[in-house]
Amino acid sequence: MTRRDLLGLIAAGSGVALAACSSASAPMAADTKNDEADPSRADAAKVRPILVYRDPQCGCCEAWAEIARKAGYDVTVENRADMAAVKARYGVPDQLASCHTAVIGGYAVEGHVPMRHVARLLGDKPNDIRGIAVPGMPRGSPGMEMPDGSSDAFEVMAFGANGKISRFHA
Repeated sequence: MTRRDLLGLIAAGSGVALAACSSASAPMAADTKNDEADPSRADAAKVRPILVYRDPQCGCCEAWAEIARKAGYDVTVENRADMAAVKARYGVPDQLASCHTAVIGGYAVEGHVPMRHVARLLGDKPNDIRGIAVPGMPRGSPGMEMPDGSSDAFEVMAFGANGKISRFHA
């Protein structure tokens, strides 16, 4: 699968996921601070390791990894040409796919998830979900900052082993 094919699938899947969730609640506005090392959540990181799988052709994944490093996480980035297989391995639903998949504390973190959501996931340790995701690649999400400051609204979604998808609140 080429990067262009993957991005096309992501764009299509994001529309479906957002349409399905729009009736449940209004989208969360993109975080303008991007959770760069929030001191109130710094203890949640406790130098936890994060493994980030990324397509070697994608640059925004490294930007998200750098935000995680600044938040105190020990980040390893692994380039993988078989991202569809990685997502399948960690149970990421197709409609929530993004450009990279991270693994931390036994959970999958798909795409440009703000660090405050990662900290909550690790703090709460919910046993009914496999991970959280920001579908697609919304402008203004962590790692997708735009020079002009523009941003898209996005939601952080939780997904379970049973296929259930719901909004994840930080």
